[in-house]
Amino acid sequence: MERLDFLARAFDEGHLQLIRSGRADKVRYVAANRSQRWADPEEKVRAAYFAELVYRYGYGPDCIGVEVTVPDRTPADRADLVVFRDSSCTDPYAVIECKRADVSDPEFKQAVEQAFGNGHAHKFRADYIGVVAGSTRAFYDCSDRFGVLEREANIVSDMPVQYGKPEEFKYYRDAHPKPDIGAVSRDDLIRTIRKCHQTLWAGGRLSPPMAFGELTKLIFLKTRDEKTPRRKGEPYEFQIKTNETAERLAGRIKAIYEREREKDPDVFNEGIRIDDATLRSLVLHLESVDLTATDLDTKGVAFEQFMDGFFKGDFGQYFTPRNIIAFAIQILDVRPEDFVLDPACGSGGFLLHALDYVRRQADGFFEEDSKEHFAYWHDFAERRLFGIEINEEIARVAKMNMIVHDDGHTNIIGNDALEPLQAIAQKSPAFAKVLGINVVTGERDESKGFTKVPTNPPFGAVIKDELHSYLPTYELSAYASRGGGDEQDSDAAGFKAGKSAVKRKSSVKTEVVYCERVWQLLRPGGTAAVVLPDGMLTNASLQGVRDWVLERFKVLAVVSLPPFAFAHFGAGVKSSVVFLEKRSAGEVPSDEEAVFMAVANNIGYDAAGRSTYEVEAIDETAGESRVELQRCDLFDWQVVFDWMPGEGSKPGRWSERHRHVSPGSGLLGRYRAFTRAPSDFLV
Repeated sequence: MERLDFLARAFDEGHLQLIRSGRADKVRYVAANRSQRWADPEEKVRAAYFAELVYRYGYGPDCIGVEVTVPDRTPADRADLVVFRDSSCTDPYAVIECKRADVSDPEFKQAVEQAFGNGHAHKFRADYIGVVAGSTRAFYDCSDRFGVLEREANIVSDMPVQYGKPEEFKYYRDAHPKPDIGAVSRDDLIRTIRKCHQTLWAGGRLSPPMAFGELTKLIFLKTRDEKTPRRKGEPYEFQIKTNETAERLAGRIKAIYEREREKDPDVFNEGIRIDDATLRSLVLHLESVDLTATDLDTKGVAFEQFMDGFFKGDFGQYFTPRNIIAFAIQILDVRPEDFVLDPACGSGGFLLHALDYVRRQADGFFEEDSKEHFAYWHDFAERRLFGIEINEEIARVAKMNMIVHDDGHTNIIGNDALEPLQAIAQKSPAFAKVLGINVVTGERDESKGFTKVPTNPPFGAVIKDELHSYLPTYELSAYASRGGGDEQDSDAAGFKAGKSAVKRKSSVKTEVVYCERVWQLLRPGGTAAVVLPDGMLTNASLQGVRDWVLERFKVLAVVSLPPFAFAHFGAGVKSSVVFLEKRSAGEVPSDEEAVFMAVANNIGYDAAGRSTYEVEAIDETAGESRVELQRCDLFDWQVVFDWMPGEGSKPGRWSERHRHVSPGSGLLGRYRAFTRAPSDFLV
C-alpha cells in the first residue's frame, strides 16, 4: 500500500509527529505548526494526502498549509490543505478538501463546491482544487481559463507534480513516481463496492439487482483493462482523462466495453445502461483499485460479506448462507476433474465455494504464485464450473462474482433450468458437450453428465401447465400432489413396478420437478447436494416422489437444518440438505444401504443472523493478528484476523482476512468417518 508507505515515511522523517495522550491523540504538521485530533477519520485522510504531496508530487512541507483561513468567506472558512508557491505561504497554488473514505456521492459533491468556493475566493485565487476521500479523488483546473461554474471541461486527471502541467492520465503501469493502481484491503474493497452500488441505486432509480448488474459490466471492463498487456509507463484506459467531460468519458468507456464484449459475446448481451454523470462517478470510485492484484481471499471475503447484506428480503431467494454452502461443498469433495453445475445458482455462492475448495487443493501441490498453481484451479473455473439462473439480472451478479474471482463466468447461463435440456444446450455448446447432447437431433449420451450438482433450488412456487409447457415431460408431474391433502395419482407399488401414470397433475411444486432435473443433469455415479423442504421428506402425499427418488438415487446423507436457517434471508421453511448419488442403469436399490442422518441445531447464526459460534482463540499477537476456531454443529472455521485501529470514537477491531474449514470437525468429520465404515448413523 504505497499511500501508507508515504505516511509512515512522513512520520519517520519528522514531517508529521504523533502526540500521544489517549483518546486525545494529535497529529502535528511540523512545518505548518498545526496540531489536529488524530482520531478523526478525515484527519487520517488529510495526513496521508499531505505525505503524498511531499513524496509523490514533490511539494515542500513548508509550502503546504493546514487549516488555512480563507479570506472574504462568510462565514469564515478554512481549507484543509493549501499548496503554496512560496515557503512564506502567501501565493496559493492548489486547495484540497479532505473527507472520510466512505463519504457518499452527495457529500462528495458538496465538498467539491466547498473547494471551489475556497479556490475562487477573492485574494485567494488558486490554479487547482481537489477533493480527496480515500481512493475517490477529483481534481479541477479553477484558473481564469474556465468559468467559475464549470465542473466538467475543467476536470484534470490528477494533482500536477511540482507546479507543472497536469498529466493526461493519472494511473500508469510501473511508472514511478507516477501513480499506479494497487491492491486494496478487504475493508477498502467493501467500501468501494458499497459506494458504487449507492451511486447506481441512487435512491431507487434502479432496482438493487439491476444496479448490481450494471456494476457487473464495469467490473468486467475494469478487470479486462487491468489484464491488457501494457508497456512500462503506459496509461490504463479505465480512468478519467484531463479535460474529459462526462459525455466524452462515457463515449470512450462504452466504446471500450463494446470492443471487449465482441471478444467475449457470451458474457453480456446488452450495453451499458446508465447515464453519463453516474458512469463518471463509478469510474472515479474504481479507477485506483487493482482488482486483479487484490488477493482472492480479500475479494472473496469482501464480496461475500457485501452480498450477505445485499441479498436479504426481496432478494434472499438468490442467496444461500455460506455455512450451508461450505458444508455441502466439503461433503461433495469437489475435485479439479469434476464437472460442477448449480442449476439455480443465484449469486453464485456454491460455484465460488467449489472454486475456492479446488484452489486450496492447489496450495498443497504448488507455490501460490506459480503457473502450475494457477493452471490447476483456473482450468477448473473456466471449463468445468457451470451455473444456470432464471433471473437475468441475478445471473449477471453471478458472472460478476466469477469475474472478480478470476473467471468461470462464461459458463453462467441465463435461463429457466427446468426447460428442455436441448433448449438450454443450444445456448451453451460447453453445456451441451458435458451432457453429451446433440443440439440438432436432441439425442443424448446417457453416460455423460455433471459429476457434482450442489444447489438450493427455489421451493414453494408452483409450476403450471398453462405457463410452463415443459411440465408434462417430467415423470414426477404424475406423482406429486399440489397440496398436503391431495391423493396420489399412482400408488407407490404401481410406481415402483414402473407402471405408467394414470393422470398427470396440471401443477406441481418446483422442488419436486427439480429433483428430476438434478437426476437428468448427473452422470451415473455423480453426486448432488440439494436443499429441500422437510415436507418433501415427510408428507404422506409425496410418498410417490420419495419412491421415485429412491429408485434412481442412492441417499448418502440427510442433514436436518433448524427452522431459522434461511429466516435471515426472508425464508422460513424448515429444510434439510440431502446428499444423493445417481444410480447406474439397472442398479437395484437395497434395503441394506446405510444412510448418514444428522440434526444440526447450531449452524453458526440465529434467526436474526447473529453469530452463535463457540469461539476459541488459538493464536494471537496483540495489535497485529489473531487466529481463532469458530465452532458450530456443521464444522469448525479457522479464521485469521488482522487488527484495524479505531477511528474517531470507534474502537479498534479485528478484521477478517480469510477463513477455511477444519475438515475433521463437526458433522463433516462424522460423515468422513461414516464413509470409511458405513452403517445407519444418526447424530
